[in-house]
Amino acid sequence: MIACFGSLNADFIYELDRLPTAGQTVRSRRLHIEAGGKGANQALAAALDGAAVAMVGAVGRDPLAEVALSPLKSAGVDIDGVVAGGAPTGTASIYVDADGCNEIVIAAGANDEASAGQLDDAALRTIDILMLQMETPPAEVATLLARAKAAGVRTLLNLAPAIALDAAALRLADVLIVNEDEAETAAGWLGCAGDAEGLSAALGTNVLRTLGAEGAEFAGPLGRCRLPARPVAAVDTTAAGDCFIGVFAAALDRGDDLVAAMSRATTAAGLACSRRGSQSSLPNRTEISAALP
Repeated sequence: MIACFGSLNADFIYELDRLPTAGQTVRSRRLHIEAGGKGANQALAAALDGAAVAMVGAVGRDPLAEVALSPLKSAGVDIDGVVAGGAPTGTASIYVDADGCNEIVIAAGANDEASAGQLDDAALRTIDILMLQMETPPAEVATLLARAKAAGVRTLLNLAPAIALDAAALRLADVLIVNEDEAETAAGWLGCAGDAEGLSAALGTNVLRTLGAEGAEFAGPLGRCRLPARPVAAVDTTAAGDCFIGVFAAALDRGDDLVAAMSRATTAAGLACSRRGSQSSLPNRTEISAALP
């Protein structure tokens, strides 16, 4: 069983010929609205790859709540841990250009009301892996990391966005997952090199650094490896990182070793990059297995 403590959003995705510069107004070729949020994306990616998943977070009491929750329900994710708060459902405005590059602006909304207390100790003891990100309050993330450590639950912390978290909290994560920008930011806090090896040495924990088109690298007590990305014609990189993390968690939960889990996650992320959308781009277990080398 995997639990995910994280954000749930309604994404407003604008397809553009090119991204606007400062002060510029551009016309979108298309707008579509779908579910998103790093937490929900990762939870759904894991569920689509066959894992049993529970989502813990917050939405508003508004029509966008159903947008955020509907794909999770359809995939069989347990949403009993999602509460309806007083703030509106979180949203993201995502701008995607013709080359698949994106810019994203989020409004946290109800995500700022998510509490570690929504996952009580009894529930915590029933899970094997806990996924967390940084689109919910950092203090709640740190609290849940400490409680999970005490309960013997494996934790995957995606430091995204790279909001400051005390080094003591970072050390509690069994695997710290960062992209290149997030790794450089964390390295600045810690005064170390910004690769997986440097971050792992500074923290004493496992670090997985995703490298976009260059693949991913891992360093820490569990081992060291680097895998290339799968060659794809990228049309939209939105949610590809979340896809990687969710599938990585699902593979670990099934008992795959580190290299096999990273290979599967890299394959899934490549498939997501070849499709438009956020959650609509996430592949299922059959598609991932068929694409494995």
